[in-house]
Amino acid sequence: MKKPGEENVIKRISILITAAVFGLCGAPKVFGVVPAPDGGYPNFTTAEGENALLNLTTGIGNTAVGSFSLESITTGSFSTGIGADALVLNTGDDNTATGAAALLLNTTGANNTADGTATLLNNSTGSDNTAVGAFALNGNTTGGSNTANGNQALVSNSTGSDNTAIGDSALSRNTTGSDNTATGTFALFLNDTGINNTASGVEALFTNIDGTDNTATGAFALADNTHGENNTATGSHALLNNTDGGFNTATGTNALGQNTRGGSNTANGADALFANTDGDFNVAVGVEALNANTSGGLDTAVGFDALLHCTEGFNNTAMGSNALFFLTTGDNNTAVGHDAGANLTTGNENTALGRSAGANLTTNESNNIDIGFNVGGVTGESNTIRIGNNNITNTFIRGISGATIASGATVLVDSDGHLGTVTSSQRFKENIKPMVKASEALFSLKPVTFRYKKEIDPAATQQFGLVAEDVEKISPDLVVRDENGNVNSVRYDQVNAMLLNEFLKEHKNVEKLRNEFQSILALQKKQIHALTARVKQQAEQIQKVGAKVEANRPATQVVLNNQ
Repeated sequence: MKKPGEENVIKRISILITAAVFGLCGAPKVFGVVPAPDGGYPNFTTAEGENALLNLTTGIGNTAVGSFSLESITTGSFSTGIGADALVLNTGDDNTATGAAALLLNTTGANNTADGTATLLNNSTGSDNTAVGAFALNGNTTGGSNTANGNQALVSNSTGSDNTAIGDSALSRNTTGSDNTATGTFALFLNDTGINNTASGVEALFTNIDGTDNTATGAFALADNTHGENNTATGSHALLNNTDGGFNTATGTNALGQNTRGGSNTANGADALFANTDGDFNVAVGVEALNANTSGGLDTAVGFDALLHCTEGFNNTAMGSNALFFLTTGDNNTAVGHDAGANLTTGNENTALGRSAGANLTTNESNNIDIGFNVGGVTGESNTIRIGNNNITNTFIRGISGATIASGATVLVDSDGHLGTVTSSQRFKENIKPMVKASEALFSLKPVTFRYKKEIDPAATQQFGLVAEDVEKISPDLVVRDENGNVNSVRYDQVNAMLLNEFLKEHKNVEKLRNEFQSILALQKKQIHALTARVKQQAEQIQKVGAKVEANRPATQVVLNNQ
């Protein structure tokens, strides 16, 4: 690496060697033009004008054209001053000034280029600056590595460094701000101390004062920003009115145009988030997406006119043109698909997935889930789930078949696709009365065995049940009809209740017979007991009579044969 000043030494040595070569070879004494030009001096020096290069001693390669141009330089080299007072106080090296009073007050600043009246006028020690245009970098004193191209570009800069201003009055008021880039008339015009800003376009970041890390591309983009930081605006009038908001990204004409204090918003599309003032953490992608939002936050809109009228709603997500189009203040809604949830205004916690899903929700309906093409929901309903349109004929849901649960209720579905369970609580019923003989219709039913047609059951599994049309003839209340009113199935759950009624009736009859049998049996036992007692009494009496007879019987006489 070369040491400081080494390049200047190398330049001087190269020039001296060249001069020596010309001297040894014998430079021609005759000029190519007649008369010979005046103002040519040794050491590649040119001076033309009153007091031009007046105090030059050992400096080489300097050119001064104009009264008092480069008057103060002594040992400095390779500077060019063209114009009255150009570089008049300069003693540094490698400066170029073209125009009256250009680099007028420069003393030791080096590697500066000034082209235009009063350009870099007040520069004293600043280096590596380039100013092109009247009054460009006029107020710069010690700032370095600045580039100004345009009338009054960076005119007020004093100590700011690494700034680039291209355009009439670009970065005109900048004083100490650094690392800014302004391209366009009045771009970053009022920037004072802000740093790391980039503005490209007429009046882009016009009023920025101390905001930092902003990027504006397009006429009037971020024009009113004063203190906001880390904003990116691309497009005419994008983030136009932003003053203090930070971490916003706006791409498209008028995107986030009215934002003032809102932060961490992203708008991509003409007029996206246009009316937002202080809403935060919003994302809008598409022309006029979230256009009317003012203070709502955490909303996401993707698609033309998505969430167009939302003003203060929070946590809404709309994806698809016109999704949640009329929503104003509702919260926590999600709509995906063209016109999904388009007519909802103030409802909350709704989910609509599919084109025109939830489109029939019009006011404050809440906590609905509508999924499927044209599954519009029902106006006025809340807390309802609707899945699939009228063209859906089959439904497959994994994770149900084979899953065992210990308790629960049977799920039923009506002809409109409404799912539910049978409730048996008295609080849901009216006109309660005994079934009596209604269940006797069961005795006329004809159970059959059958197999479903192959398009329904290719395996042809053996089935047991009833034929709905036969059941309808006996008890129309026991059949289920489809959406067209045609007989479709049997209410087997009701058959169970009827069977229970018949069972209880038979049980009652059995109990009656049992009671009658028990009564008869008890009577018979009583009669048997009485009969047994009588028999026993009679037996005892017979025994007594027998004993008495035995006692009264004559004694037996024995006759001896030999007597």
